[in-house]
Order: sequence, then structure tokens, then C-alpha cells
Amino acid sequence: MSALLPRILLIMGVAGSGKTTLGQRAAAALGWPYFEADDFHSAANKAKMASGLPLNDDDRAPWLDAIRAKMNATIDAGQSAVFTCSALKEKYRAVLAGDAKHPVTIVFLHGDYETILARVSRRKGHFMKAELVRSQFEALEHPKDALELDIRESPAVLLEKILATVR
Repeated sequence: MSALLPRILLIMGVAGSGKTTLGQRAAAALGWPYFEADDFHSAANKAKMASGLPLNDDDRAPWLDAIRAKMNATIDAGQSAVFTCSALKEKYRAVLAGDAKHPVTIVFLHGDYETILARVSRRKGHFMKAELVRSQFEALEHPKDALELDIRESPAVLLEKILATVR
């Protein structure tokens, strides 16, 4: 791995699609640092979502800029990294990867509404509420240039497919 240029693995999808689980596992398998996009949200964004209101583009702009800055800093330090982020719209992915000076591999975890809703409903202590799942599906624009993975497959199978893409 170290002989390759530093790059970013971006795992995207709606809330509850398994981004965190697979991101952490991929980072561990690759020996790369892992960054969760939720950690870049402002307190105001978290409070808005916790109150059941979806974020709008204006809410997301500084959040996406912060993630992109961390991606660039990681690459500038000569490291590859795994990031997880909903990256629901093409314009959000363009901010994160559009004119990046480094390779970005995008993995899209997709599943049906009922499965995702059930997963999010089981979460405890997360600011993203089940009521917001519908808004995520409504905002989602399927990526054109991504490895698409169906979340009905086991995490182990999904991880192997992700690793095969970046190795």
C-alpha cells in the first residue's frame, strides 16, 4: 500500500446504510485512519437534526468544506484515509471529490427504505432520528462513478468488495 499515492476511500449512503461499520472495518484492514463525517457537523446542525428537521444545502456547505479540508490535510501529510459521509447529492460529492488533487474512490451503500428505517429506529443516542430517513431518500442522487453495494449482503462480503476495489 505505501508505494501507492495517497488516496481517499469515501463510503457514502443514507443514514443507517452501514457506512460507519464498513468504514471502520475497511480502515482497520487497510491500516488507514478513519474519519466519520458526523464528527464534522456543527452543534447547530446536530441540534437541528435531533429536533427532527432535515439539513438544507446552506447547513451542509460548511460541513462539506470541513470534511474536504481534512481530506486535503490527510493527503498533504502523505496518508491515505477512509471517510464516511452521506454525500447524498452530486454537488456534495463534487465538493468532496470533484477537483481533488488525489484519487477518491467512492463506494455507495444502498438499500431499501424499510430496511434502512428499521436500522435507524434501533439506534440509541444518535442525533439522526428515524423521521429524517425519508428526507435522506428524497435528497439522494445516485452516484454515477461509484462502486454500488447492496446492504442485503453481509458486512464481510461488502468489506471484501471494498478492499478489492482499493487494493
